[in-house]
Amino acid sequence: MAEIVRWGILATGGIAAAFTADLVDLPEAEVVAVASRTEASAKAFAERFGIERAYGDWAALAEDADIDVVYVATPHSAHRAAAGLCLEAGRNVLCEKAFTLNAREAQELVALARGRGSFLMEAMWMYCNPLVRRLKELVDDGAIGEVRTVQADFGLAGPFPPSHRLRDPEQGGGALLDLGVYPVSFAHLLLGEPSDVTARAVLSEEGVDLQTGALLGHDSGALASVHCSIVGGTATSASVTGSAGRIDIPGGFFFPDRFVLHRDGRDSEEFAAAASDGPRNSLKHEAREVMRALRAGESESPLVPLDGTLAVMRTLDAIRDRIGVRYPGEDAREAVTPVS
Repeated sequence: MAEIVRWGILATGGIAAAFTADLVDLPEAEVVAVASRTEASAKAFAERFGIERAYGDWAALAEDADIDVVYVATPHSAHRAAAGLCLEAGRNVLCEKAFTLNAREAQELVALARGRGSFLMEAMWMYCNPLVRRLKELVDDGAIGEVRTVQADFGLAGPFPPSHRLRDPEQGGGALLDLGVYPVSFAHLLLGEPSDVTARAVLSEEGVDLQTGALLGHDSGALASVHCSIVGGTATSASVTGSAGRIDIPGGFFFPDRFVLHRDGRDSEEFAAAASDGPRNSLKHEAREVMRALRAGESESPLVPLDGTLAVMRTLDAIRDRIGVRYPGEDAREAVTPVS
């Protein structure tokens, strides 16, 4: 692949704008096309970011052979259709999280990508963050001993009206898939897939979860406690406790500016983000990882492996089964994927 990676952007919402704004700042990236359900929306987005081509339908973007990789930024209810369309057309794909509505859809995308030898990655930018990667290295190196517990929360104060996408079952609404995917993914990063899942939630009149708490059990004896909410702003903090210490992220755990390592019998150590890493909310690390993998000829990223994405989706399915949330079009099997 050439040094310059050519991107297509599928969707024109807030996260698409944030990602594109970071992409156009990267000298090794070029955004060459954008698509939306309407030509007017695509053209407005293209004018905003100086993008050459604007398409009023997804298929035209998927068929554009001048694109090296497509960033799918639709609501997650449309990820299966949008990412699948691009993969079937031979495009590489970076797909926003939650990766899909359920594990079955995720498995279909992964099988499609692997069958065609195309690159596919979930846009779990937290995994690409340098400080989160440092935390993971410390845990893996035994800095706090054997991991015993993981705790993480993500809540927004709202209130969100019933018409908002976060309350809309047709768009996969609710706290879990939009926000809960972060604490679940953080727990998975450190503990892997749970063997047991219990959960409770408060549901809206529309049938989506307003707030959800889950306890994830592991065969090692470790536990993860995760919480998400669209009715209360939480600290977005996280902690990892081991047999010989603890790591605390006081806020913004999925894009931290610092964390504190407490080791038994030693003074606490603070690890801060490097100034060269850029703003806390930068999506550039994720974009760089995609481009690095493409230039290396890799079909998956070792930082965001597809087997890990599938495991997180199985866990989200299991939580939804426990709290009784099912989306339109899902049959009785969709939200009861076994946890293994």
